Amino acid sequence: MKFLDFTMLNRRWPAIAIGILFLTSCAVGPEYQKQDIDMPKTYHSRPAFPEDPTMDNHEDLAKWWIHLDDPIMVRLIDEAVTNNLDIKKAESSLKEARYRRQISRADLVPSISMSGSASKRYNGKTKDTQDSFQVGLDSGWELDLFGGTRRKIEASQAEYEAAREDLRSVLVSLTAEVAINYVQLRTYQRRLVSAENNLQIQQQALDLTQLKFKTGLAPGMDVDRAAYNLASTRAQIPNLQSGLDEIKNRLAVLLGEWPGEFTDILSAPAPIPASELEIGIGIPADLLRRRPDIRRAERVLAAQTAQIGAAKAEAYPSFNLQGSLGYESLALSGLISPANLAAGILSGISWPIFQGGAIRNNIKVQTALQEQALLDYETAIYQAVEEVENALYALAKEHERMRHLEVATKSAEEAADVALQQYEAGLSDFQNVLETQRSLTNFQDQLAQSRGAATLDLIALYKALGGGWTPIDHAG
Repeated sequence: MKFLDFTMLNRRWPAIAIGILFLTSCAVGPEYQKQDIDMPKTYHSRPAFPEDPTMDNHEDLAKWWIHLDDPIMVRLIDEAVTNNLDIKKAESSLKEARYRRQISRADLVPSISMSGSASKRYNGKTKDTQDSFQVGLDSGWELDLFGGTRRKIEASQAEYEAAREDLRSVLVSLTAEVAINYVQLRTYQRRLVSAENNLQIQQQALDLTQLKFKTGLAPGMDVDRAAYNLASTRAQIPNLQSGLDEIKNRLAVLLGEWPGEFTDILSAPAPIPASELEIGIGIPADLLRRRPDIRRAERVLAAQTAQIGAAKAEAYPSFNLQGSLGYESLALSGLISPANLAAGILSGISWPIFQGGAIRNNIKVQTALQEQALLDYETAIYQAVEEVENALYALAKEHERMRHLEVATKSAEEAADVALQQYEAGLSDFQNVLETQRSLTNFQDQLAQSRGAATLDLIALYKALGGGWTPIDHAG
């Protein structure tokens, strides 16, 4: 039997350690580098916006809803960020990714396990019994000479970072969705107020026609026209009320509350949050760091690049060391003593010579997945620029439409007043009253919807720019 010469080992240990460090510093497979994307220099729709925007820093974009100057909406968004179930699920997924990353790192260090046993043997011939006791430590370590484990750690780290971007994406979507539903709620309330005001005007017109009919100054057809005009407006109200209740229920769910129980804070009508054109949109290249969906796609690409290295490492030999240290004795007393010490060291190597092409084809699979991840990354960038361009154009055009509707509504109000006065004085027939009141109702409803649509377009722009996550603790 050959015994281990510890003196020789001590002399050679520095050289052995240097050799191991040299080998373990090498990792097969491609080194990930961030892609150089040739982004447009500016947005085509930008000329519609002021040259010197008032909001141009990251913190302002991160909490963009504050700039809509609506304390109730700010309160709702803050509550949603705290209580929303999708946020909690994304946080749990982030925890899972963090723990998976820690698991992958455990493969880089030796494993140690402890064992112990006690047995009693009975000899039938001699009628004797013999006790046996054992306790010891076993260790194993697979040397990561070709970087397979380190590539897996790189992948798990990138996957963790992708999960963090998933959480940020949920935050961006949640803040936008709460704001969208809130604006829609205020729009419905504004439309209801307009409809109810028009009901009063139309009721006044109906009372007037009935009075004139009774005195013989107006035909019965005028009464019928006034009556169906009033009923037509009344018929719009149930649909508006139904839409209003649906939005309240949706907001309740977004805030983690039961539908139907979330009404007090939103019961009183309030103005639609005003939109504005002064917003710091930056340049398209800013989307690469602002948009969490793009950041996530980039991290997925990094993870998949590391998986190629992990697959290539499978084609190389693996080296492992195993050691044991323990005590064996026929008596429990005195078990832990130098005389009962037993130790052993075992090294091994394995090399997949023939696997039916499985390793080679797995490398090709991982490479194809990397190509797909790159395409997903590029697609996310193109879609982000598209969303910003669409939001910029829609916001500018909706403001233009809103200005025209404001003029039309003001003119319709004046025309309706004049037509009713002329009809009351007998200077005009009721058809003019009917047409002007219908126009007024239509323009007021369109104007309320346009104001809401302009704010919704502004929210869509904030979302497209990636606003809504940076300063929130959940995203850390």
